[in-house]
Amino acid sequence: MAARLKQLQSKAVQASQLVSKHGTTYYKQLLEQNKQFIQEPPTVEKCNELSKQLFYTRLASIPGRYESFWKEVDYVKHIWKNRPELKVEDAGIAALFGLEVFCWFCAGEIVGRGFSITGYKV
Repeated sequence: MAARLKQLQSKAVQASQLVSKHGTTYYKQLLEQNKQFIQEPPTVEKCNELSKQLFYTRLASIPGRYESFWKEVDYVKHIWKNRPELKVEDAGIAALFGLEVFCWFCAGEIVGRGFSITGYKV
């Protein structure tokens, strides 16, 4: 246990040294590459304004999302109604998609429990 702690400590020291050497350069380069997204002046008021713009823009997009959702539901109803004509490939894709969603759900549950399968932390 002490050896693992020592190893973890040395990795943390290496990481902090790397950040201290290259962090400022990376930060400046990142800002330079994305300067078109930076709002001037960078004040709290500007941040609050942008926050409100984002919120109300998202709010305004709800009707379009609602409409898209019901189009998808209608498509699924149509497929279900005509399921005898469904091809094996389409059914396989749907099954794989369902399996993928289930696996992401399971992975999320495991992550939420602190990466333990049983729920008990060691």
